Amino acid sequence: MGRKSRIQTEDKKNAEGNRGWKIGIYIRLSKEDAGSGNESESVINQRKINLEFVEEKFRQELYEIVGTYVDDGHSGTTEDERPAFQRLCQDIEMRKINCVVCKTLSRAFRNYADQGKFLEQFLPAWNCRFITVGNPHIDTMEDPEYMQNMEIPINGLMNDRYAAKTSEDVRRTFQIKQSKGEFIGAFAPYGYLKKPENKNALVIDKEAAEVVRRIYELFLEGVSQSGIVRYLNEHGILCPALYKREKQGMKYQNPYFNPAEDPLWSYSTVHNILKNPVYCGDMVQGRSKVKSYKVHIQEPVPKEKWAVVKNTHEAIIQREIFNRVQELLKRDTRTSPRKNSLYLFSGFLRCADCGRAMVRSEVKGNVYYYCSTYKNRSKIACTKHTIRHNNLEEAVLTGINMQIHLRTDPAEIHRRLLKSPERSVKREILKEIIGQNKVEIDRIMGYRREIYQDWKDCTITREDFLQMREIYDGKIKSLEEKIRTCKEEMKKKENLENPADPYLHDLKKYGNIKRISRELLTEFVDFIEVYEKGNICINFRFSEGKELFCKKGAKSSY
Repeated sequence: MGRKSRIQTEDKKNAEGNRGWKIGIYIRLSKEDAGSGNESESVINQRKINLEFVEEKFRQELYEIVGTYVDDGHSGTTEDERPAFQRLCQDIEMRKINCVVCKTLSRAFRNYADQGKFLEQFLPAWNCRFITVGNPHIDTMEDPEYMQNMEIPINGLMNDRYAAKTSEDVRRTFQIKQSKGEFIGAFAPYGYLKKPENKNALVIDKEAAEVVRRIYELFLEGVSQSGIVRYLNEHGILCPALYKREKQGMKYQNPYFNPAEDPLWSYSTVHNILKNPVYCGDMVQGRSKVKSYKVHIQEPVPKEKWAVVKNTHEAIIQREIFNRVQELLKRDTRTSPRKNSLYLFSGFLRCADCGRAMVRSEVKGNVYYYCSTYKNRSKIACTKHTIRHNNLEEAVLTGINMQIHLRTDPAEIHRRLLKSPERSVKREILKEIIGQNKVEIDRIMGYRREIYQDWKDCTITREDFLQMREIYDGKIKSLEEKIRTCKEEMKKKENLENPADPYLHDLKKYGNIKRISRELLTEFVDFIEVYEKGNICINFRFSEGKELFCKKGAKSSY
């Protein structure tokens, strides 16, 4: 009589001692299976096959199906990222289960190393039986020697390689889609929906888009990001995660955030919305990647390797506004977490000597600004550069109104254009080009008259004459077109208004400003330099680059 396997004996004793088999059925449906629409690999079908097998296999034994463990939409390459598989292992350790049944090895594992650890170490340590229904058919109790067969590790290795190839194919497909500006995310960004007829394209979600616009408006008005968070929560506006689940009925999941535990807007959510280029119509993807098909830890990708495609979908925020917000986000605009709005000049003031930001201070009811180097770091590294808020505001108001006058008054514009050296140089160049082309036309007309005379004198044939005339006529036509283009360019230069200035029409709508707002500052001012004795220099955001307004005597003391 052959010797019984120790594993077989222990498994059977384990089952008898616990009054029968306590079975856990494991089912896994990967994202690839779900996307393929393959009914043969569906959760329902796997459950049916496993249940029928258990009923047939254990019909003469005492058994109980403790539970069915389903990982829907999870990869088989990592055991630690499959919640149902983790629960199965915990129940084995708690002696709730002594037998695991699954359809095939590939349903349980596509990681060769995990398969070996589970079958050769974990299950034997807990005296747990393992059965696969399909090929290769495994039963660690009935045929433990088969576990030493080369077919098992070879099958595991093939599953592992298949997973690696599938992962690489999926990665390449995603990269191609990203390079074309096609959206590949599981969920559309807040403010957008996936097109019903094309899941790789975005359309505006009107309700959420209004919230996005309001966030940008509040920020430009000077409301701090913390203040925006409070505004959204106090007005009962659903945070993006809850909105997707409750309003849109999506099975939204975020590994970093559980809306059930924290259903409110947060600083990071508002900050990410303010920084996301998707809202000005650009698709930016590939900012992170997994380490490998086995290690699903996300790691950042260098910015130069991101997949950026501009103007792929309808924008919620105008590009000019988005760019202005990005400039403001770079500024030092820290404020108290309890304060809802930023101070008027937050992020705009810098010391003219050391270049560092100015800091705000209140003394005897008056607000002053000081060089941060002098106040916080060293009184010998820089000087005070003190300026009183009221004097600064008055000087900036004067400077902005002066710029509006200089740029919108027709007489002033005409005077500036005439004085512009750049304009004069361009005009002279155009006149010179026109003159050269006219001389060339006269020369060719002379050649044309000569060939006509040659034909009349029978020096050349009629065919030669017609061919040469066609060539000369073509050259004359080309030169006349160049002259016409140059004249049109000169006419444009005579225009009193400079069409290249994107701020001109915005300036006109303001007229004479009575009071400065933060929105006005963000629209027209780049930064303000503060010198000693209360002198300031305003750097405006105009097409020529840095256009300065300097004001002396805005000094204040106490």
